[in-house]
Amino acid sequence: MRGPHDIIQAPLISEKGSLLAESTHQVLFKVRPDANKIEVRKSVEALFKVRVVKVRMARYLGKVRRIGRNLGRRPQWKKAYVTLREGDKIDFFGGA
Repeated sequence: MRGPHDIIQAPLISEKGSLLAESTHQVLFKVRPDANKIEVRKSVEALFKVRVVKVRMARYLGKVRRIGRNLGRRPQWKKAYVTLREGDKIDFFGGA
């Protein structure tokens, strides 16, 4: 069984993520490509002690890249849009 730290790899801090956090109480996370919504919900609730209302996922395929004549592929990754209950908040920067 995987733990919460194995499922959630990192928070995604971006301009879009900041706007979503202010307007719709959503937080963005980079998660494992094989993670599902139930695992993400349990991991966020365990790590941050908040209630999760809804989880939406987006899968990103790795792009093919070349260096000279060698072809390679960037890794696949998955993004989770986590909607928090009204009043709950996750503060990544420790501000007031």
